[in-house]
Amino acid sequence: MSVTGAGHSADLIVINGRVLTMDGGNPVAEAVAVKDGAIIAVGSRAAIEELKGAATQVIDAKGGSVLPGFIEAHMHLFSGGAELAHLQLGGVHGFEALQKAIRDYASTKPEAKMLVGQGVDYTVLGDERVTRHHLDQILPDRPFCMAAPDHHTMWANTKALDMAGILHGRALGPGNEIVMGEDGLAAGELREGEAFGPVLDLAGEGRVRLGLATGGEPDPMPSAAERAADRDIMRRGLAWCARHGITSIQNMDGNLYQLELLAEIDAEEGLPCRVQIPFHYKNFMTLDMLDKASVMAERYNSEWLSSGMVKVFYDGVLDSWTAVMVEPYADRPDWVGEPLFTPQQFIDLAVAVDRRGLQIAVHSIGDGAVRAVLDGYEAAQKANGKRDSRHRIEHIEVTTTSDVPRFAELGVIASMQPPHPPGAMDFPLEPTVSRIGPARWPLSYAWRTLKNAGAHVVFASDWPVSPIDPILGIQAAVMRKPWADSDPDQSFSLQESLAAYTVEGAYAEFAEHRKGTLKSGYMADLVVLSADIEKTAPADLHKVRPVTTICGGKITYKA
Repeated sequence: MSVTGAGHSADLIVINGRVLTMDGGNPVAEAVAVKDGAIIAVGSRAAIEELKGAATQVIDAKGGSVLPGFIEAHMHLFSGGAELAHLQLGGVHGFEALQKAIRDYASTKPEAKMLVGQGVDYTVLGDERVTRHHLDQILPDRPFCMAAPDHHTMWANTKALDMAGILHGRALGPGNEIVMGEDGLAAGELREGEAFGPVLDLAGEGRVRLGLATGGEPDPMPSAAERAADRDIMRRGLAWCARHGITSIQNMDGNLYQLELLAEIDAEEGLPCRVQIPFHYKNFMTLDMLDKASVMAERYNSEWLSSGMVKVFYDGVLDSWTAVMVEPYADRPDWVGEPLFTPQQFIDLAVAVDRRGLQIAVHSIGDGAVRAVLDGYEAAQKANGKRDSRHRIEHIEVTTTSDVPRFAELGVIASMQPPHPPGAMDFPLEPTVSRIGPARWPLSYAWRTLKNAGAHVVFASDWPVSPIDPILGIQAAVMRKPWADSDPDQSFSLQESLAAYTVEGAYAEFAEHRKGTLKSGYMADLVVLSADIEKTAPADLHKVRPVTTICGGKITYKA
């Protein structure tokens, strides 16, 4: 270990830890020293303690693992922060349990304009599909809606549908649906954002969803009080990230307003996490609107707050048949899903974004969507010449044999979420595995297949779709089991999983020379865990907790 040029004493040292540096040249150490927001030394406890001065903060890791701060490569900060205050329905099953949860929550929120639940299973009522009539039985006189964990389907009671003006249906864009009942009225199930947007707007949280819903700015602009309330929602989300050992966030929805709010927090007290916010390009936009993406990239490009990415949705999700497939759904033989862009529209978009030197990240769940996006990236390379673009595909829940090698060939990042495979964590097996069908199971959530084919695989949670906790994601990746004995094993080793939340996350944002590794000269972003993660049995990983998070040399969370 070299401490040359370290100057005077360190601002902070972490000692007595099992330091997993993620640096191949120096994989394990005992201690880390930090000064002026950067790492100045990684080495033995004795060597690091030489850098201790009178004012040096000392953190005793007590034998726990010390890792680079987790990099959350796909999440939704603003809506996630807001949802922390909603009714959480994960794990609730059966009508009685649902009724009790909703009524108990409603009684604690007598003033709420709209009651919102999150995380309800598609199979909450077993084989019976939820309708407005079920929800009317529970709560007839107050507007209520609840979202599936994937946030692509919601169910609303009659009061909410009526107040939102969609009880009689409404014409919507491709891939969105208000499911209609035999009585000619909305049945209560709303698929995709255009369908449930009017209902959610009743909750008065429209600004939180703009980065997802339209990519546009608040209109009218919020008052000073509303803006302050929005900053508090952002703070709540940032604190939740820091609490889980996260030091960098790659947000997957965005607008200028989110960047402005974060810049205001940064100016007031500094950010506890580094945040990248994309420009969200929607299918009703025209290519000249990418000027705004370029402006966001130029205006925000610090190590704390940046843009430089364009986020796109190409399809929906498997559970509501809105993901786009190459071959029809196993349980809907006449349907392959409807893309949000035509293949040619996406090619034109990819070429235009790539020409601006910006990165693209596209939500593509079905194998048809994955193929169309790879085609767009290939077209961009042909049109603009090959560069280190690191364009990304988000989710890749199903792919095909012929498309697997194209990730490495085109330099495309596979951005995947260990909590998402049904059965891995919170998501039940049904209805997803039946939608996909056994013939496609071997190439579903195919992390290992893609990694073995040379793709950069980066992990994340997609919070608030899944719990934010990277350690739960690591556990899901390590313990992943195939759905059928004949399917390939897609699980990751502990080391590979850790790398996918650190090194690969840094690579995904062109920052592998500055973060994702504990190395002299790198950003002082690290997390101290409650135990030695390498000595923890896979089934007990969820018990390992972040006890201290450090970002830019500052303690952002302490248990």
